[in-house]
Amino acid sequence: MTAMPDTRRLLLRALLVAVLAIFLAQALFPFAWMAITAFKRDSDLYNPTNNPFLFNEPPTLAHFRLLFTETKFPRWVVNTAWVGLATVLITLVLSLPAGYALARLRGRLGQNLGIAVFLTYLIPPTLLFLPLSQIVSGIGLQDNTWSLVLTYPSLAVPFVSWLLMGFFRSLPQELEEAALVDGATRFTAFWRVLLPLAVPGILTAVIFTFTLAVNEFIYALTFVSISDLKTVSVGVPTDLIRGDVFFWGAIMASALVVSLPVALLYNAFLDRFVEGLTAGALR
Repeated sequence: MTAMPDTRRLLLRALLVAVLAIFLAQALFPFAWMAITAFKRDSDLYNPTNNPFLFNEPPTLAHFRLLFTETKFPRWVVNTAWVGLATVLITLVLSLPAGYALARLRGRLGQNLGIAVFLTYLIPPTLLFLPLSQIVSGIGLQDNTWSLVLTYPSLAVPFVSWLLMGFFRSLPQELEEAALVDGATRFTAFWRVLLPLAVPGILTAVIFTFTLAVNEFIYALTFVSISDLKTVSVGVPTDLIRGDVFFWGAIMASALVVSLPVALLYNAFLDRFVEGLTAGALR
C-alpha cells in the first residue's frame, strides 16, 4: 500500500528536477554561448564545419586583449558605472518621498495619482528622445554624460515611485503613528522607522534603475557621440561593428564582462528583490 505513494513521490520529484534542469539550461545558455564565443579563435569561430558548441582549437584571450587594448572599453565601463550610480541616487531621492506620499494619501486620490504616475512610465522612449535631445542641446549638455544622468531618472522615477508606493502600503501605518506620538516629526518617522523596513523595496529599485541605465541605448546614442564619453551599450556596437564586419569574439567578451556582475548582483539579492516586487501585492 505504501509503494504507490512512494513511487508517485519519486516520479513527481524526478519531474520537478527535470523541469528545473530545463529552465536552468535555458537561463545559463546565453552565458555559456558568450563564454565559448569569447574564448574561441577566429579560425575556429568562423569555420562552418566546426562544432559551434566545442573548442575545436585551443582557447585564446585574443578577443579580450583586443577589447581592453584596442578599444576604449575600460573607459566605457567607468562611464557606465558613473551614469548608473548617479541615476540610482537621483531616482531614490525623488522616488522615496513620492512613493511614501502616494502610499499615505487616503481614498481615490492616492490610487488615481499612483495609476497616473505609472502610466507615464508606459510612454515609449522613442517618442521622447527627439524633444529631449533638443532640450539637452539647448542647455549645453550635448556630448556630456550629465545629459544621461539627468535623462534616465525620467524613465525610472515613475515605475520606482509606483513600486515603492506598493511597498510602503504594505508597512503598518501604526509604526509611524507610534513614532509621531513619541514626539518624532513626520520626516524622522519616515527616516528612522520606515526606511529600515523598506530595504527590500529600495534594493529592488536600485537594481531596476541601475540595470535600466546600463542597458539603455537610444538616449546614449543620441546624446553622446564622443568615444571617450560613451557607455558600454553604445560603445561596443559602434566600435566593434565596422561596416559589415562584426567582431563577434570581442562583442561576446564585452557582453560576458558586463553581464556577469549584474547576474551576480541579482543572485545575491534575489530574495530581497522578489520580496520588494511582491510586497504591495501581498497586502
